Amino acid sequence: MESVVFIFSLIDCCALIFLSVYFIITLSDLECDYINARSCCSKLNKWVVPELIGHTIVTVLMLISLHWFIFLLNLPVATWNIYRFIMVPSGNLGVFDPTEIHNRGQLKSHMKEAMIKLGFHLLCFFMYLYSMILALIND
Repeated sequence: MESVVFIFSLIDCCALIFLSVYFIITLSDLECDYINARSCCSKLNKWVVPELIGHTIVTVLMLISLHWFIFLLNLPVATWNIYRFIMVPSGNLGVFDPTEIHNRGQLKSHMKEAMIKLGFHLLCFFMYLYSMILALIND
């Protein structure tokens, strides 16, 4: 059972790494003016909820399977994703709003956040991979 948990977590982490790279590429395209703000934000906003769900599922799965260290490692990022999604101001189109993305350095902060998430998901990938191999050997 433990190996199934880590196999699922590894697959989910691969998807989250892909999403982080997609966010970085799309934001850098906006920064270089290859796409406009409206199309960039609509592309990114459609992936905010799947990212939230994917990360929350892994966090809850680690809680249920009693892997406390991994749960506590994932909890701040999952909490940040939920907070960011809930605190979208009324009138904005989503977490990424085309009218505000160039204001107050939001583009740079979104880019920094995507880079930090990419590093976090890469760390989790290797941690899940190690835990999966360990679980498969022990079974």
